[in-house]
Amino acid sequence: MRVVMLSKACTVAAYRRKLEELARLGVDLTLVVPPHWGNARLEPGHEEGYRLVVMAPALNGHHHWHWYPGFGRLLREVQPDLVHIDEEPYDFVTFHALRQAQGVGARTLFFTWQNLYRRFPPPFSFFERAVLRDVDAAIAGNADAGAVLRRKRYDGPLFFIPQFGIDPEEYSPAAEGASAVFHIGFASRLVPEKGALLLLEAVAGLRGAWHLSVRGSGPQRSTLARRIVELGLQDGVHCEEATPSALMPAFYRGLDVLVLPSHSTRRWVEQFGRVLTEAMACGVPVVGSDSGEIPNVIGEAGLIFPEGDVGALRERLQHLMDDRELRKRLGNLGRARTLACYTHERIATETEMAYRAIRGSSLSVASSVS
Repeated sequence: MRVVMLSKACTVAAYRRKLEELARLGVDLTLVVPPHWGNARLEPGHEEGYRLVVMAPALNGHHHWHWYPGFGRLLREVQPDLVHIDEEPYDFVTFHALRQAQGVGARTLFFTWQNLYRRFPPPFSFFERAVLRDVDAAIAGNADAGAVLRRKRYDGPLFFIPQFGIDPEEYSPAAEGASAVFHIGFASRLVPEKGALLLLEAVAGLRGAWHLSVRGSGPQRSTLARRIVELGLQDGVHCEEATPSALMPAFYRGLDVLVLPSHSTRRWVEQFGRVLTEAMACGVPVVGSDSGEIPNVIGEAGLIFPEGDVGALRERLQHLMDDRELRKRLGNLGRARTLACYTHERIATETEMAYRAIRGSSLSVASSVS
């Protein structure tokens, strides 16, 4: 099967591991990526088994308006069976790529994380209606995103598959060791909805020896620094800028727990929480709020608290701090859950199965929903 995938997200080298796995499954794959997306350059690496085409988009960095002027020419050259548009259905790039794919008779699918029902203004409402009407299939990264598509009257085949997986060898547990200090980690963009301030309030009331490591950049950084001083936490909290992805496994291995205290807003709900699966792969217990997809990602492999509830988060952390056996059990469960659900190999296998279903003549909504 010849597949062309269009994905700005795959400028990140680690995300292209899924493509190598797809190639190993026999997919004749061509990936189209920009040379950079905004200020983020195309990372080298993980280019085995498939063709990588670097193509400059018009309006680079504009999520809703960019498109690839040379995409149609490439499709006429490749003549794919399927075009995988790794973009949201309301963006012009998806509408444009869909029309180009139809021009060569290829089947089509898009990917969505959008888990809030939103009405978009023209012309994005037009793009979305046209894509939902004409596309052959869709992949949703979370259950709520699938529900949004159905509410918007998309009645085609729908698959539930996370966008990218984890390398279980790179993200692996540390050797067992004991520390007198309970190490708590937070790694995310420093914006209000990610809940870093809530985490500070929670750790301020913990009993015993603890240390909080914060990794991230964003507009809330100065506010966070000020609140650390106000709470008298200078000796217990250490903040650093966002860590390169290659260094994150080492960060996770130094933790006793990873916390994602996301807080939903009118315009945003947690769509997945990749840091959770990365920490779980490293055998680190996780604590997350009940915002969006977090409970589904964690399953039984971690602890959940009601979003915005400082006392509940503090109670979960204190419980883990006081119970080493619970930490070990949850760490093992998290590692097992990642191996079962979130590896590159697993995501690639589910994606290849979706490709085959889309290409097959007997495709139906009932048979393609997982």
